[in-house]
Amino acid sequence: MSIVAKPINFLKEVRVELSKVAWSTRRELLASTIVVIVVTIILGFFIGIIDAILSKLLTILFK
Repeated sequence: MSIVAKPINFLKEVRVELSKVAWSTRRELLASTIVVIVVTIILGFFIGIIDAILSKLLTILFK
């Protein structure tokens, strides 16, 4: 296979594989995005609270 034929063959195979993908609907994508954003915000607050508590404890401990 020549240098030019390999990338062309690869792109053809990619196109075939992408046609097999089960793409999400707009509604599913929106719901998943909202879940990710909400979970990220909750985890951000949780980590922030734990960080503040540990910072206070270390400040008290090393005073």
